[in-house]
Amino acid sequence: MLEIGSMIGRWVLIGFFALSVASCQTSGETGAVETVQNSSLQDTSQIVMQSEPPAHGDDLATASPQGEGQYFIEFRSRYALSYGHSFVIFGRLDQAGNMINPEVAGLHPASDSAVPYMLGHLVPVPAETGWSDGDLEDEYMSANWRVMLSKPEYDKVVAYIRDLQRDSPMWHAALYNCNAFVGEIASFMGYRTPFIWLKPQEFITKLRQMNGGANAIGTTRQAA
Repeated sequence: MLEIGSMIGRWVLIGFFALSVASCQTSGETGAVETVQNSSLQDTSQIVMQSEPPAHGDDLATASPQGEGQYFIEFRSRYALSYGHSFVIFGRLDQAGNMINPEVAGLHPASDSAVPYMLGHLVPVPAETGWSDGDLEDEYMSANWRVMLSKPEYDKVVAYIRDLQRDSPMWHAALYNCNAFVGEIASFMGYRTPFIWLKPQEFITKLRQMNGGANAIGTTRQAA
């Protein structure tokens, strides 16, 4: 009984520490927009690679040649009633740069109720790894970073995402949250990743800044 009590105590301390480092932000905050974007949606030839990318990523941080397709992955964060949410969107773009039937992958509690979310600051709770309300609505976006991929690169990334979705049944605010899920995808692609306890908006912004260089395609919206 003492061991069980001690274990519960450790989870409680972790949960409250996580709450202390992640202050809440209000849903729908908007304001000045800081955009880092070059003239062409496909110009990612100057993306900065990690000096020693993970071997299993097969150097996927290497940019695709110009005109080799419109496949993409977008690392994105959005506003929410809490401190926000991070996830990835992936698919193809048409000639105008619009998404064609995009897919979403992101880790979040498997419920619309606030109870599992709050409980997940203390102990792991069941998770879902797909779309959540507001993910594809631009007005809720707080930051993003889009990377263009060739078809072979895209297929490898999507296969990894599918495996990650299958192997990520639990969510915990401090130990394995939405940032950690997104960070695993970025790491597989050979990118450096920020600390997972940042707010999602800050996490995506730093991810873009750490890896995207001068040609990063993305936006960070500053709260009013």
